Amino acid sequence: MLNSEGCALKTSIFVDVTLLLLIGNSTMKKTSLLTICVLMLTLVTTGFARGEDWPQWRGPDGTGFAPNSYPPTEWSESKNVRWKVEVPGSGHASPIVFGDRVFVITAKKTDQVVKPEKEAESSNEDAAETPPARGRRGGRGRRGGMRAQKPTNVYQFMVLAYDRKDGREIWRKTVRENVPHEGTHQTGSFASNSPITDGEHIYASFGSHGLYCLDMDGNVKWEKDFGDMTIRMSFGEGSSPALYGSTLIVPWDHEGDSFIVALDKTSGQEIWRVARTESTTWSTPVIVEVKGKPQVILAGTKATISYDLVSGREIWRCSGLTMNVIPTPVVGHGMIYLMSGFRGSSLQAVKLEEAQGDITGSEAIAWTHNRGTPYTPSPLLSGRNLYFLGSNNGILSCFDAVTGKAHYAGERLDQVRNVYASIVGADGRVYICGRDGNIAVIEDGPTFKTLATNSLDEGINATPAIVGDEIYLRGDQHLYCIGETTE
Repeated sequence: MLNSEGCALKTSIFVDVTLLLLIGNSTMKKTSLLTICVLMLTLVTTGFARGEDWPQWRGPDGTGFAPNSYPPTEWSESKNVRWKVEVPGSGHASPIVFGDRVFVITAKKTDQVVKPEKEAESSNEDAAETPPARGRRGGRGRRGGMRAQKPTNVYQFMVLAYDRKDGREIWRKTVRENVPHEGTHQTGSFASNSPITDGEHIYASFGSHGLYCLDMDGNVKWEKDFGDMTIRMSFGEGSSPALYGSTLIVPWDHEGDSFIVALDKTSGQEIWRVARTESTTWSTPVIVEVKGKPQVILAGTKATISYDLVSGREIWRCSGLTMNVIPTPVVGHGMIYLMSGFRGSSLQAVKLEEAQGDITGSEAIAWTHNRGTPYTPSPLLSGRNLYFLGSNNGILSCFDAVTGKAHYAGERLDQVRNVYASIVGADGRVYICGRDGNIAVIEDGPTFKTLATNSLDEGINATPAIVGDEIYLRGDQHLYCIGETTE
């Protein structure tokens, strides 16, 4: 992931080289100059500088905001749906978009049954805090509290590519077929880790079921197996990989031996691996340049830790988040915003250039907040507006990201009550998807104002992707392309 300065630098380099080609240079052969231009063009179009792509979890800048995008405000099953296609299996992974394709990962349960070696034990310890969404589509359900049983059916773990224009399936690739070694939460899925692309390859993580590098035509180029995770309460896996330059970062926090590992994206070869003392977390690493050097920052219950991207050396750490860290941090204004909200509330705004060593309680923390922070959904950073939900509920707060002053706090969304998907934004609007299929559209600004509440016929657990004038919504059964239509 690049910060805004990195994206601007890429564009600037490309413009400079293009001008050089037009002006000419007597000391450089035209062929060499042309080669440099091609390389610069490749850099721009395959990096995260393209505003017309959504190449990773949380969008091109990792903040949830879609630059140069103008999606609609209102839609329904009969309005502003450009296409809708059924997706096999299930998954909470966010769709990603690059060029003319949309990529989705999924896990499809087959009819093939394998008798388990040992039934999973039941436990009421640390029961799930949030019931499934209630309503006409979500179903009432019951609170969690039983450890998920080990599956007995074989699952197909798949990556699929769809045409952005009409939703036509271009290809599907089954990368593995096996019986999951442990269950998942009753509202979870076996495909919750969002994929990422650099425009040349797709990196799809199914956690315990393997990490796969595929080319844009669906051919597997390499794969890695890090073993089986043991997830707290068998609630399921969900951390996504992160990519910067030629380095792919994979988090592996669970109830066993936790670690974070850096891989060469071309070969899959391990560059470094650092052991961690964390238990299960579901957060995704954030990679950001600080004083010209990239850092990998991974949130955790015991401590959020920043690592040097090149060596894996620890740069700083900060404790203070709650248990069960799920939200992915966002970066902006020289700070990283850390949040969690299980059995407590915590928000920390860390000044990146001042963070060295153990910064817990130090002046490197610009401001904090300890009420109404999210359990599952990640926040949205749009300019200076920092949006976050309380727990998994439709209760929205908006803070000034620089000062920590609340523009508003605890505003209840109309008809959106239970939320897993993270907040996204574009063109002066904030989009919040409920698990029952209702989507609130809020005005992006310091005053709380609901612009619309839209509804679809199925629940939404995956975070939307916004590209151009379209929103890609992954429902329980279908992938929707939402955009203005002439009808």
